[in-house]
Amino acid sequence: MKVAQDIRELLDEQARLINSPEFIANDPVQFPRLFDRLQDIEIVALLSSAIAWGNRKMICRNCQKMIDLMDGRPYQYVMDQGYEELPDQNIHRTFFARDLRHLLRGMKLIFDRYGSVQGLAAAAHIDKEELPAWALVAAMNDVIAEANDGVRNSRCMPQNLDTTALKRVNMALRWLVRNDGIVDMGVWDVIKPSQLYIPLDVHVGNVSRQLGLLDRHANDKRSAVQLTDTLRTLRPDDPVLYDYALFGIGVNHKQLAISN
Repeated sequence: MKVAQDIRELLDEQARLINSPEFIANDPVQFPRLFDRLQDIEIVALLSSAIAWGNRKMICRNCQKMIDLMDGRPYQYVMDQGYEELPDQNIHRTFFARDLRHLLRGMKLIFDRYGSVQGLAAAAHIDKEELPAWALVAAMNDVIAEANDGVRNSRCMPQNLDTTALKRVNMALRWLVRNDGIVDMGVWDVIKPSQLYIPLDVHVGNVSRQLGLLDRHANDKRSAVQLTDTLRTLRPDDPVLYDYALFGIGVNHKQLAISN
């Protein structure tokens, strides 16, 4: 899909504005950025992205709540199996303590077996896959289910990998893989930024259609792939930079300059 010059200029302008240190304070990315150890970052990135739907202030408040529940030491908490003593409670909307326990049991097995989530990604050879994010989730789902007596939980990780846009995991991977030194952390090297896919949600989908970047109506896997492929024509090495632009255009209520 060919992108008009005025749309490219708008995307580049908005990406520059939003991809800035000021963005961090009001976004869930602030929470994995609190840590230096890879495993701490991985745990908090996956947990923060897992609840990243709804009101942003509520999301950030509940990300901090999870860190507090883990005594501010996520990796140690997981390895000590502190989650088994976690009392039943609501964490965020439809995500409960039972879901947190389920996910952290899986993380414990991943760390025991592979050292890190990146270690699992490398063992699964996701860098060789056409859709690395979906391959990673397939591998994680198997290990998480194994740690939970075969039970799978869609509140922890999406299960419908043939159709899901994988928005929240793609956001976590943006944090872990992009390495421009501004907002995203770039602590993984198992895949390149060029292999990332746009975190597609309702807002990003609607803005993309208005801009002529996406012609499908569903916010699903095929649309995430189509949109990312279009953005790769602008930046083959870093297509998801434009996630910032697509987020910022709507949030800032900027009028869209669209050629008819």
